[in-house]
Amino acid sequence: MDATNQTPSTQLRIGIILGSTRPGRRGDKLASWLLERANSYGGAAYQLIDLADYELGNLDEPNNPSLQNYQHEHTRRWGKLIDSFDGYVFITPEYNHSIPGALKNALDYVYKEWNDKAAGIVCYGGWASGSRAAETLRIILPELQIATVRAQVCVSTHAVFGTGDFVPTASLTTSVELMLAQLLAWAKGMRNVREEKASLVA
Repeated sequence: MDATNQTPSTQLRIGIILGSTRPGRRGDKLASWLLERANSYGGAAYQLIDLADYELGNLDEPNNPSLQNYQHEHTRRWGKLIDSFDGYVFITPEYNHSIPGALKNALDYVYKEWNDKAAGIVCYGGWASGSRAAETLRIILPELQIATVRAQVCVSTHAVFGTGDFVPTASLTTSVELMLAQLLAWAKGMRNVREEKASLVA
């Protein structure tokens, strides 16, 4: 994809959110590879967000997040980061037919900062390839006014970690590129939605 006609002020920003903080997790290798593939694909500025680097702890804000009346610096820092993106790629393992608690907690911390953005999902796991975690995210994200794209990347840990190392398949690369193509188109459209909403209240 050719992004040469984009300027820093118009270039889309996509946050790649690694949703597992578990010691010994496999998601960090997948996330590093995905960031590399996304940068090669182009079309946006991509940033990896590892939840392990943000000491959010259990949700400790006394006020409804829609009010943005945050009492803690870690929330303000998180909100500012999330607000800076046009869209996201959520990388999630499947834990007991769902997503990790750390990811759900991070989603719950803020609200308006997520609104009117687009998202793609990369899930991973055993025989179901994390697909049930993706289903859970597709229930949660609309409540945050995040539009999810249809293309989804499901990673079988048996296939890509069969040797112990992360070995991506050709089909995995194809799936990622399809998801990114849809995500960038939707992220651009949702930016227009936000700008239209802002003009109505100006």
